[in-house]
Amino acid sequence: MTESRHASTEKQGKRMNWLRRLFGRQKDDRQVMPADQVKTAPLDPGSVPANLPIGRHMHMIVGTAQSTGIERSHNEDALFVLVGNSAGQEAIPDFGLFLVADGMGGHRSGEVASSLSVRTVARHLTERTVLGILQKELADDPGPLHDLLRQALEDANEEVVNRVPGGGTTLTAVLVLGEQMTIGHVGDSRAYLIHDGSAEVLTRDHSLVERLRELGQLSSEEAAIHPQRNVLYRAIGQGANLEVDVQSHSVPRGGYVLICSDGLWGVVPDERILSIISTDGHPQVACDELVKAANAAGGPDNISAVLVYFPPI
Repeated sequence: MTESRHASTEKQGKRMNWLRRLFGRQKDDRQVMPADQVKTAPLDPGSVPANLPIGRHMHMIVGTAQSTGIERSHNEDALFVLVGNSAGQEAIPDFGLFLVADGMGGHRSGEVASSLSVRTVARHLTERTVLGILQKELADDPGPLHDLLRQALEDANEEVVNRVPGGGTTLTAVLVLGEQMTIGHVGDSRAYLIHDGSAEVLTRDHSLVERLRELGQLSSEEAAIHPQRNVLYRAIGQGANLEVDVQSHSVPRGGYVLICSDGLWGVVPDERILSIISTDGHPQVACDELVKAANAAGGPDNISAVLVYFPPI
């Protein structure tokens, strides 16, 4: 009995050390916001509908919605959601994986590229994080989350380059483990942080027009209507070497994270996105309304939205 108890304690210690290494941070990562700069105050409870299904141990509530749009004949977007909530004395960390990809390329290459990239990243991250957490006997140390996200998107890039010539895709991945949220990003799909009555864009658009705006050669108003605003200088499948943006934040308890393609944010202003989410509250209701708003604005592109609400604990 003593040996069994000792073995159990040793396994728990090994798991804790693995988690500490997993959450290690890289000093040279780009666009990293310190956790103490992220506002985590909860939204006004009155703004969340009474029928929001928040159970005692529901730490993430998720909604998703997609539409081909009004002007497109087929959907080149892809999304993926995996959520695990845990409770108990020896509970594993809550985990969530949320992906949105917006494909591009003729002859349906875009939809193949987006689907392939989502599958590749989902497989890589679930094998190296979620399955590792669930295993009784831990496998090899997977390394810090920043490295995992970067490698997963690089693997997706290699797959698309080799298997979908002429195809490409954006990809925004949000990985939640415990109270940490790590984002890997390429292209112009976006991740928003919705909290304290404001909407903050966490990701950077890798478009030529956005780059010109950053250099001061275009105003925000000019960039919004520029005819080449959808031309990307960085995307999965467009070359052998891929630079991936990675950043980490504390989970915004009492707030939301929205991941969406430019079919949404390109036609629905940020103020309107914030208003819909704040009014509807429930992630699924809000996602449905966001897609309706994009189609009401003309629906010129495919629309994808994943909205995650993090109830206060």
